Amino acid sequence: MGNLHGFGRGIQFQNQMYYLNPGAKLSMQMHKHRSEHWVVVSGTAKIINGTQEIQLEPNQSTYIPKTHRHRLENPGKLPLQL
Repeated sequence: MGNLHGFGRGIQFQNQMYYLNPGAKLSMQMHKHRSEHWVVVSGTAKIINGTQEIQLEPNQSTYIPKTHRHRLENPGKLPLQL
């Protein structure tokens, strides 16, 4: 599937690096008390954000407001780093 590394945390923020293998996807999630900002470092990301489905390439990003259902998927042939 992949893994997650946390590398920075403060009172109102947390930095994490996701690694997702080709074909893998995370479960649908929703957070009541936090929003998220995802930036693709390498690979291709398919993201469900609320009612939208988007595909992002390296150096592209998306904002996920709190209470939005969201999911991350790697539809590509290379590992995804986000």
